[in-house]
Amino acid sequence: MLDIPSDLLSDLDPAQRDAVRATSGPVCILAGAGTGKTRAISRRVAYALETGVVAPSHVLVVTFTDKAATEMRERLAALGRTGVTAATFHAAALRQLRHFWPRVSGGELPTILESKVAMLVDLARALPGGYRYVAVRDLAGEIEWAKARRVGPTRYEEATEADGHDGPLPARLFAPLYSRYEAAKERAGRIDFEDMLELTIRLIEDDAAAADEIRARYRWFSVDEYQDTNTLQQALLDAWLGGREDLAVVGDEDQTIYTFTGASSEWLTGFTRRYPAAHVVRLETNYRSTPQVLDVANRLLAGAPRVGGGPPKRLLPTRPDGPPPIIRQFADGGDEETAIATETRRLIDTGVPAEQIAVLVRTNAQLVGFEAAFRAARVAFQLRGERFFARPEIRRALDAVRSARRGRSATKDDAQADDDTPAAPLTDRLTAIWAAALDFRPDVVPPGEEARQRHAALGTLLDIGRRCQTEDSTAGLDDFLAEVDRRSADEAGGATGVGVELLTYHRAKGLEWDAVFLPALEEGILPIRQATDPAEIDEERRLLYVGITRARVHLWLSSARVRDGRSTQRRRSRFLLEVVPVGVHSRGDQAADARISGRGGTGGHRAGPTGGADAAGSPLFEALRAWRLERARADAVPPYVIFHDTTLAAIAERRPRSLADLAGIPGIGPTKLDRYGEELISVVVRAG
Repeated sequence: MLDIPSDLLSDLDPAQRDAVRATSGPVCILAGAGTGKTRAISRRVAYALETGVVAPSHVLVVTFTDKAATEMRERLAALGRTGVTAATFHAAALRQLRHFWPRVSGGELPTILESKVAMLVDLARALPGGYRYVAVRDLAGEIEWAKARRVGPTRYEEATEADGHDGPLPARLFAPLYSRYEAAKERAGRIDFEDMLELTIRLIEDDAAAADEIRARYRWFSVDEYQDTNTLQQALLDAWLGGREDLAVVGDEDQTIYTFTGASSEWLTGFTRRYPAAHVVRLETNYRSTPQVLDVANRLLAGAPRVGGGPPKRLLPTRPDGPPPIIRQFADGGDEETAIATETRRLIDTGVPAEQIAVLVRTNAQLVGFEAAFRAARVAFQLRGERFFARPEIRRALDAVRSARRGRSATKDDAQADDDTPAAPLTDRLTAIWAAALDFRPDVVPPGEEARQRHAALGTLLDIGRRCQTEDSTAGLDDFLAEVDRRSADEAGGATGVGVELLTYHRAKGLEWDAVFLPALEEGILPIRQATDPAEIDEERRLLYVGITRARVHLWLSSARVRDGRSTQRRRSRFLLEVVPVGVHSRGDQAADARISGRGGTGGHRAGPTGGADAAGSPLFEALRAWRLERARADAVPPYVIFHDTTLAAIAERRPRSLADLAGIPGIGPTKLDRYGEELISVVVRAG
């Protein structure tokens, strides 16, 4: 325990000490990723208490999550300081409402809705035409978007027009639905999470006695993750302050990744306009990542527009040198998944704990291919967040397939349809089933964040069918359902809390690992296809920045030329062009990978041009495919889990006669070399 003020400062860097000593507001702490902001916040609170600036009971530390609030209390307790309130906006507001509500209303506080979805289901069913297929969670999200801006039903159309905002429904349809939701909620005697903040604001504004009591209790404020504050939260903070200025805010505008919920970094970047006398502290010394990782992060930040036109922020390293980040491009997404699973195995074998490795993706649906690849590589993994096969739209889609299966035999033996014509290809049948049951159109992405997630999830499910069809052109619905059952079992195995972590960028915020893999860095994925205007592109850049700065030592960024079994060529993300040193891409993929990875012109981490194109269809290639099919049946896994066609084509082209020769072929990692190497050499030798 640190007992005296000097002890609280002794192990801090100059900028952190400056932040800790600034015990009277207004204070703005601009804290870059990995710069020790939580330490600075907790020490600042402890220093203010120790120097008598404020009593513990008068402090309110506002955090972004309940977990962060718990961590703050634990840090303060470790410093010997207790009695401080650390809570989210919602938790603090709820405590105040519960205390004052009986006094001001004469009754109990209404029950809080755990989710808006249940109350919106019936309202959504009453929507006209195809609008009834809109994701209910998108309707809930749109209400939250409006309430975060303090926009009610009567002002909704005006506000969306002024903001240029496109919601999941036309404004003329959404405004009355929003109004009906509010009426249904009131009839049921419920309030939602945004109401908690709005009612607390009204309590302070309308009841002078309550306002005086709240302001007498809390006199000294600290707000973390201030870049993610929305208009409603800021209004509550202003009500708590009541014109006082003892406020410290902490945030990083380059980590603003929740604008779709109503968050805005303008509260952070505009802090000195509202408080001209504010003391500004910049934390830029990074204690998390190696200089090599930070170089990539700084290159990405250099391309971001700065408020006021100032110079780009740079994170300054303190850790010793680490391995150069690896940037690779693969022939297809399957090769990428296999290579990442193989590389994680290598890292684990060299001593990196599996739990200190993470794969981050833009959308939850992208994780499905990695689950199969990790299972094939015998690498334990864990999922953070909602399981793919547990998503409601996935369950409904599979139920629709099973219903169609029961209605007519879908086995490969039943090759003739009712009209005595050949059965349609599997993907065509799946598309038709889901179009009728879910209004799913593969090439039509609906508006709304949840609708896009749902569309991506169904697209991933269709890609599973496409892979089944690629491996066996006669595959039917039974084969598809069997493959889904296998993958679902794999996913359930990832709920153990042990192994490499698979999660989205948004869920990775605030976390860190020794090794981080960032795959699928392609135009249309990151940045996402729906990001079209500069503000949306900037948010996608910040999302990648968050991903890069989660890595302590090992960083891997990759892309694929084709994905999901389609022939359309994909382009590398524009952000990759910014982080790769000048001139590298113009020298071709192999040269680029060698330069970035620091491995010279040779080495196992090479991703040269698509190999084996001339060998595809040769007798050796067909022999390798036959071997793969037999081995897949013996292992009870899909053939592509063994090897992808691109890898087999490369083997057929190079005709390796030894394990050393085989190891030099992209897609052949140590695990697969050990498991299949001798068999592959035998196939090549027999083919002559």
